[in-house]
Amino acid sequence: MQINANELRTVLNRVVAKYKELKTEGFSLESCRSMIALMDTDGTGHLNLQEFNHLWNKIKKWKLVFTRYDTDKSSTISSFEMRNALTEAGFQLNNQLYDIICMRYANEHMELDFDSYISCLVRLEGMFRAFRAFDRDGDGIIKLNVFEVSSIIFFFICLLNINRINIYKHGFN
Repeated sequence: MQINANELRTVLNRVVAKYKELKTEGFSLESCRSMIALMDTDGTGHLNLQEFNHLWNKIKKWKLVFTRYDTDKSSTISSFEMRNALTEAGFQLNNQLYDIICMRYANEHMELDFDSYISCLVRLEGMFRAFRAFDRDGDGIIKLNVFEVSSIIFFFICLLNINRINIYKHGFN
């Protein structure tokens, strides 16, 4: 069994629709593409059953964190709550990176819905995985040559999908 991004979107949206407390419109196709890019260990562009199960377990864990920080039950979390949610989900980030993430994923009210939150975590997971691949001795420090620097910068830009429109939309200039 193999599942592509469109099929993944259909399956995940049917499941999250059962969680009435989320009040979500579901996952975007772009989020599902990112999920496949993160979990597709065999390079097929699809998820097999094992890869899907691994993804689903992550989504369930991240959903619990999201609902814990959605204290007003609005199906969104504030950018402030997002900092704590990211930490609880296992991501230690500096303030500058938190700000960049909020610019990219928060709406005009500086809130993140469930799809944006999951999309952010999927991309952070990919970034951390890429860093660990370069951290050969596990000391938290990487040494890169020029080719590796350009590759990782391109990777991070694509992963975060940062652009000037998002920055101006949120009033950061």
